[in-house]
Amino acid sequence: MRKLFALIAFIGLGSLPCGALRAQTAADDSLLRRQVGQMIVAGFRGYEAAGEIARDIQERGIGGVIYFDRDVPSGTNRRNIRSPQQLQKLSADLQTLARRSGHPPLFVAIDQEGGRVDRLKAAYGFPPSVSAAYLGRLNDPDTTRKWASLAAATCRRAGINVDFAPCIDVDVDPACPVIGALGRSFSGDTAIVAAQARIWIDALHGEGIFGSLKHFPGHGSSRTDSHIGLPDITRTWQRERELAPYRTLFAEGYADFVMVGHLLHRGVDADYPASLSRRWIEGVLRDELGYRGAVVTDDLNMGAIVDRYSLEKALELAINAGADMVIVGNNGKTYEPGLTARTIDLICALVRRGRIPRERIEEACTRIAELKARLEQRRPACPEVI
Repeated sequence: MRKLFALIAFIGLGSLPCGALRAQTAADDSLLRRQVGQMIVAGFRGYEAAGEIARDIQERGIGGVIYFDRDVPSGTNRRNIRSPQQLQKLSADLQTLARRSGHPPLFVAIDQEGGRVDRLKAAYGFPPSVSAAYLGRLNDPDTTRKWASLAAATCRRAGINVDFAPCIDVDVDPACPVIGALGRSFSGDTAIVAAQARIWIDALHGEGIFGSLKHFPGHGSSRTDSHIGLPDITRTWQRERELAPYRTLFAEGYADFVMVGHLLHRGVDADYPASLSRRWIEGVLRDELGYRGAVVTDDLNMGAIVDRYSLEKALELAINAGADMVIVGNNGKTYEPGLTARTIDLICALVRRGRIPRERIEEACTRIAELKARLEQRRPACPEVI
């Protein structure tokens, strides 16, 4: 509780009555930038805590970072991950930068699902992994627990405290190019999906790591890869079936992260994909399903978004829709130096112009502070000597 109060004080929440707080912070650009910085999960190039990412942490107080092993713009495997020792040191050094600059601890995030989505590869010296599809076919709790525990321990040793997993997309269409065809779904059976995901989440929690259910509201029926284009799931999405794992896990108290996908369903929102849609995030995810945790967008640099929206418009829509954090991975078609700084500048300008309510920023920052305080209540995800 003491940690929560400290985090809330850092982002300027809770110290004044609401009206007085808004009057004060509306004119306080420094405070606004500090709040907005906490909403950013930034991708970067480099194996060391130096250069642009160091400035983003020290000067801009970003909320988190995301690691990749492959640098898509250059088509190489030279991005953030070279070896267990190197990654462990990188995580520790990034957290040290945040701490010494007086900022809250970072969310250090990765997509470590296993199988084809395996950032911590054996080729770099990490333990092996298996796919969700393999675990779902076996549907053996002990086997899943073994592999999930190995993945969680590997993340913890690397200093990772957020795993954007498990993927709870139901295998509606095994030919789906980004889910079924890659073995990323546990099963077409919703009960198996929920049971396998529960084991994965428990393993992460046992190592002091947050999970992230994805890709809400369900990517398993799509026929387009959202890295490349915008999937239209209007005719393929099966509402009760694809929402079932979320209902089950929320009813059991899950409240870490939910990652919202870039998925268009014209019957729910004819204008915007779920990641940018208030009807989806506030209407379905929060009001209908009762979710109370934090919401993070899928990467806003993916083709589904950048081919249709400016960064400014995507940020405005996502935050107003209810996203608490946005991933700006800077790992799409091009790499943009200064992208994190530009992202923060754009959001601050949108708030100052009244296009994003200040209350929405404060709401997001409160959820972020609550999550970061929860990290202190678990075994900390900190590097060990390897």
